[in-house]
Amino acid sequence: MNERNKGLITVLLAALVWSSAGLFIKWLPQEAFTILCVRAMYTMLVFFAVYRLKVFTFNWLTLWNSLFYAALLICFVSATKLTTAANAIFLQYTGVAYVLLLEPLLFKQKYQPINIITTVLCFLGMSLFFMDGLDVSGGWGLLIAALSGVAYAGFMLGQRANPHEYHVSAVFWGNFLVVLVGLPSFLAAGTFTGSEHLMLAYLGLIQMGLGYLLFTYGLKRTTATEASLLTMLEPLFNPVWVAIGFGERPSAMAIVGGVIIVAALVLRILVLKRVKRVRRIMK
Repeated sequence: MNERNKGLITVLLAALVWSSAGLFIKWLPQEAFTILCVRAMYTMLVFFAVYRLKVFTFNWLTLWNSLFYAALLICFVSATKLTTAANAIFLQYTGVAYVLLLEPLLFKQKYQPINIITTVLCFLGMSLFFMDGLDVSGGWGLLIAALSGVAYAGFMLGQRANPHEYHVSAVFWGNFLVVLVGLPSFLAAGTFTGSEHLMLAYLGLIQMGLGYLLFTYGLKRTTATEASLLTMLEPLFNPVWVAIGFGERPSAMAIVGGVIIVAALVLRILVLKRVKRVRRIMK
């Protein structure tokens, strides 16, 4: 098997592993901050075992990126507990729209028409979630999920502004902040059953830790377009696993909104790939 195919398979596996988060969060009876705390402990172990002293590479922008990453994790898990997994994951992916909106301002770039169209479609898809007759808990879940999109954008923009050697440490210290925030909940939670502890270990070691390593490995062997398209499987499969394993069904409006968001992101990737190809031919 050549290196490119290895890369495609590992990115695909990373997306599928990431997509399992919603099901295990739904299965676990513990509250969100307990899950967050234990998962982050396990993830830190993976990162330290693999990257060793690199996790201590630090600058001030790393601190900000760690805060955004911690906020992203906290908002996503909390939203998954409060609303449907579909709502949580699709609204998190609207963070791409904030990136497209802010990136030209922060990095002195021109706005591209396809990015403006993608942003409009993402916000249109988001609006459908909030038009769907909210109850109190669902409303809070949607608001927190929408905030996870903002945190996602802050983290991605911050990572772009920071040299590559600081990226791993931002994730490591973001998990450390999550441990600190979730520690009181963890200490009050009491003991876990064997199956609960295995699920928590899976979320930290496999879903977060191994998922990140698979994606990093695959990204070095594939194009950015290929990797971006494959990672779109995460928001698609997350609610599928929850529907199969937990019996949770998203509303029709949420499905339409989610399809609009994912379709807009996929369309943007394909259009940019075609534009790049045309420009290369014209040179």
